[in-house]
Amino acid sequence: MKDLLIYLKQYTKECILGPLFKLLEACFDLIVPLVMASIIDYGIAAGDRSHIIKFGGILVLLALIGLTCSITAQYFAAKAAVGFAANLRHALFKHIESLSFTEMDEIGTSTMITRMTSDINQLQSGINMALRLFLRSPFIVFGAAIMAFTVDIKAAIIFVIVIPLLAVVVFGVMLISMPLYKKVQGGLDNILGITRQNLTGVRVIRAFNKEHTEFENFEEGNENLTKLQLFVGKISALTNPITYIMINIALVVLLWVSGIRINIGNLTQGDVVALINYMSQILIELIKLANTIVLFTKAVACGARVQSVLAVEPSMISGTQHIGRFDDEKSNIKKKETGSIRENAGVDVCFDNVSMKYKGAGDMSLSDINFKADAGSVTGVIGGTGSGKSTLVNLIPRFYDVSMGRVLIDGKDVRDCHIEELRKSIGIVLQKAVLFRGTIRENILWGNPDASDDDVIEALKAAQGLEIVQGKENGLDYEIEQGGRNLSGGQKQRLTIARALVRKPQILIFDDSASALDFATDAKLRQSLKELSYKPTIFIVSQRTSSIQHADNILVLDDGELVGQGTHSELVKNCDVYKEIYSSQFKEES
Repeated sequence: MKDLLIYLKQYTKECILGPLFKLLEACFDLIVPLVMASIIDYGIAAGDRSHIIKFGGILVLLALIGLTCSITAQYFAAKAAVGFAANLRHALFKHIESLSFTEMDEIGTSTMITRMTSDINQLQSGINMALRLFLRSPFIVFGAAIMAFTVDIKAAIIFVIVIPLLAVVVFGVMLISMPLYKKVQGGLDNILGITRQNLTGVRVIRAFNKEHTEFENFEEGNENLTKLQLFVGKISALTNPITYIMINIALVVLLWVSGIRINIGNLTQGDVVALINYMSQILIELIKLANTIVLFTKAVACGARVQSVLAVEPSMISGTQHIGRFDDEKSNIKKKETGSIRENAGVDVCFDNVSMKYKGAGDMSLSDINFKADAGSVTGVIGGTGSGKSTLVNLIPRFYDVSMGRVLIDGKDVRDCHIEELRKSIGIVLQKAVLFRGTIRENILWGNPDASDDDVIEALKAAQGLEIVQGKENGLDYEIEQGGRNLSGGQKQRLTIARALVRKPQILIFDDSASALDFATDAKLRQSLKELSYKPTIFIVSQRTSSIQHADNILVLDDGELVGQGTHSELVKNCDVYKEIYSSQFKEES
């Protein structure tokens, strides 16, 4: 938790002023019982109306000053807590964005969402309450005890006895409940994971009539979470009744002792009222402190969970070498003057004895992969399900790092290259077409924020997506819903292809990204890729041999091994795996 306090650093002033104004309010609260005692002993008992009015006015003044201090303290505490939460969210989001796919796979999406939302909200509430009450409540408790000594020493001994006993109860409950709240947040992670899985897979669940099974799974997880919350809630709830019992016993003893001392003339009625007020203040503040500790206990548990994500070190460290279009800006300027700039050409891609194993996996996903894709060439990648096709192309933009060997781009190991520049030089279309809420233009400009409308239209033409825009009422300003819900699968794929093409990258990767396209559209897309003016190095991952049979080189994967490479005609003759795939798709022709 203490490691997270750096995000409060810029709110140091608020963290000081908030508790300070709360202490001022507490000081005025401690004076009130003495004023009341004076009104009783010297005003009411003596029948002095002017004394009652005078000290009654002082009570009103103390109330107004206390209210002003309380509002001011709340303002500073809220500003610090909200600012802390905002800074922490920014830092956590930035850190998550810096993690590789390996760490993201290991942590889990639902866990990261819980950390970003529920956990940080709990931290915000905990910081707010801590700034307001963690100093005020103990100050009132000990201040009331000290003030009781100014009234009567013997009666004040009761305060000395009861306060440590109350502290044992409050802090004992805190120590027991803190680890339990960690388990509660873990159960919340589980519920969020089940919910997310159900919402994203609702069509599949309904298609297989599995609603009741999922109801049962959710109910089981929810029931476990509820039982745990009830258990820890019962433990936390013990604080109030135990403290009430102890305080009320102390009040009975106080009244008994005070009654004896009034009889012998050592105490006045006003003094007794002041002592009872101080005891009541202790009760109220201890209940506040107990609730604050419960909330702060949750916050500490949540803080530890957030810190555990921040403590995850990214396994990928960006290199310093420049690549492709970023290699030499001065050289590029000269080339631009002669009409031959590096960014308008592909680059060589070489896999040198590459093996790759996912973290926690038993076997290699790729083993001893060797091939070279020449600049401007088209490389097809094919193989059965789980053969490692996506893994292979994910190594090029360095979504994952190789376990052994090297991936070379333009002769440079991708691990030595500046990671941002590397990915800017690559256009990738993933298996799952992901679009974001916004206009068609905004989605495509993700590929190149500086692209003009003409560039966007050019990319759409190449991606066979211009008809999508022309068929919409607002054209490029047509609003896409979250996840592209208002578009078909084929439309989403064509727009994601356009998003990659608008970048005019040196390397283009299509990871089975034309699966929703019909054969005619797929053929037109392949033809348009051949006609691109900037001639990128292209990788096409596909289950269809028709999509890759005209590639310059085809890689055939089987269980993570490269079992064949060459042209279509060569592989049909020499590679049994490729021949089997081709024959299954073109039986009559074969």
